[in-house]
Amino acid sequence: MAILGVDVGGTFTDAVLLEDGRLRTAKVPTARRQEESVLAAARAVGAQEVERFAHGTTVATNALLERRGARTAYVGNAGFEHLLHLRRQARAHLYRPCRPHPEPLVPLERCHGVRGRLGPDGELEPLDLDSLPDLGDVEAVAVCLLFAFRDPSHERAVAAELRRRHPGVHVVASHEVAPEFREYERASTTAADAYLGPVAGRYLRALAAAALQAGLPEPLVMLSSGGVASVEEAAAHPAAILVSGPAAGVVGAGLVARRAGFENAIAFDMGGTSTDVCLLPGGRAARVAEREVGGFPIRLPTVDIHTVGAGGGSLVRRDAGGAIRVGPESAGAHPGPACYGRGGGPTVTDANLLLGRLPAELPGGLVLDRDAAAAALDGIDPAAVVEVVNAEMLRALRVVSVERGHDPRDFALVAFGGAGPLHACALAEELGIEAVLVPEAAGVLSALGLVASEERRDRVVSHVRPLAEVRDLPAEGEADLRYRGQSFELTVPLQPDLAAAFHRAHAERYGYADPTREIELVAVRTAEVVSAPEITLHVTTCYKVEGPSVLELPGSTCWVPEGWRGETNADGTLVLTR
Repeated sequence: MAILGVDVGGTFTDAVLLEDGRLRTAKVPTARRQEESVLAAARAVGAQEVERFAHGTTVATNALLERRGARTAYVGNAGFEHLLHLRRQARAHLYRPCRPHPEPLVPLERCHGVRGRLGPDGELEPLDLDSLPDLGDVEAVAVCLLFAFRDPSHERAVAAELRRRHPGVHVVASHEVAPEFREYERASTTAADAYLGPVAGRYLRALAAAALQAGLPEPLVMLSSGGVASVEEAAAHPAAILVSGPAAGVVGAGLVARRAGFENAIAFDMGGTSTDVCLLPGGRAARVAEREVGGFPIRLPTVDIHTVGAGGGSLVRRDAGGAIRVGPESAGAHPGPACYGRGGGPTVTDANLLLGRLPAELPGGLVLDRDAAAAALDGIDPAAVVEVVNAEMLRALRVVSVERGHDPRDFALVAFGGAGPLHACALAEELGIEAVLVPEAAGVLSALGLVASEERRDRVVSHVRPLAEVRDLPAEGEADLRYRGQSFELTVPLQPDLAAAFHRAHAERYGYADPTREIELVAVRTAEVVSAPEITLHVTTCYKVEGPSVLELPGSTCWVPEGWRGETNADGTLVLTR
């Protein structure tokens, strides 16, 4: 069976074709029209008679960050029209009182109210559809009414009326995408989903049509939760694919760790602009119910990735006090690092080249200009640059491990991305990690993760009532629980004695528990999962290395410092140990 995975990044589009246990990989430049890059990568990897095609995309993420979404309107309850602008009473930055929040995706003049009100126990005021105003020239509408997570009847009626009035407009109701309490987070998620719908839908449907013409099956699209779904499901709710590419990398890292015999691992993906890290307890990605993207809370299941602006292309400078700073600004693909010879500024890549940790020529025939790197870093010690960027990435690794009660010494570090294997051993030493795993496909591991991904459909049911009143909970899934009166909840796996499990989790997190206090069940999260295809990998190149040494891998370079040694395992993963 041939399985194709294509992951679109900002600079390159990566493809992996797995056929009879053998991997073929390819990288092509990302074009302005992403579907062209996807098909070019499929051709470059020789994809023919493919049975399964999975895809990771940045279309939704880029549209949100660059504000290129649809012209969107918002409909809430009368009196609550300005919810997206009121937000929470938290500052954008704790120590900068004047720093503004990001502008909402829907301006005030397109925020409208409809008369009618539901309360926690039923209808307080009948819905008046005649009070719906004319929305004007819009491409999408987000509908979020009070208590729709408990009773969606008013929202259904409003959405149906809007679809009748505006047949060509993309309408999203909050109960369809994020049926959970907390009004602002639900409204923010719904607004983002509506805002992205037309843009992402056009792209995904164009890709499906182009794939059909090219003789490929309709693609499955990677969700932020780490599973894939159909094109139509992703197009209907594109807020669920905002972390599509990084999620695929985490899936690939989990596969590598499990097959190498490491139960617990940390995914470390260092690219050109940023670094993504994620804890993998049991070899599976940890998930959260909410994350912030572009300054907006998105209340949807997401792999628990922490991102920092530190990558191989991060620009180096001195601040007013003379201290070396790295990033978050990046040289990007054009002009790129100074050593690319295109007039770029000093970067982490230039520092690694001057330290002898990069070959003279990168994959693809790019010859590196050492003199240009030295001129760009004039007066700045390359070793100090690496120390600074490592410190930034160490903070990220500690966020997902130490700060959440996990000892990093109990984990292996899975290093991938173009620059990850260059820095992994030094970071592991700082954290006391004994093993670093460098996959053979380190440069395209997100595409490999797409090949190995399961199909997943997440579902949440809101309760917000005493746990003692709830009956017939599912056998598998997770529950959001809290003591009555608390503002936030803990997520606990569903099990026979859920109350005792919550008390234990509370004691582990906060240092105390109160078995006499009433527990409130906020929500139950379940997922319908179709298992991933069985993956068999064969070694193409065997390595045995002892540091200090530079190892050139397909799509990436590995720096093995003194005191480290490693050998390729049966899957082609380089296992480095101290």
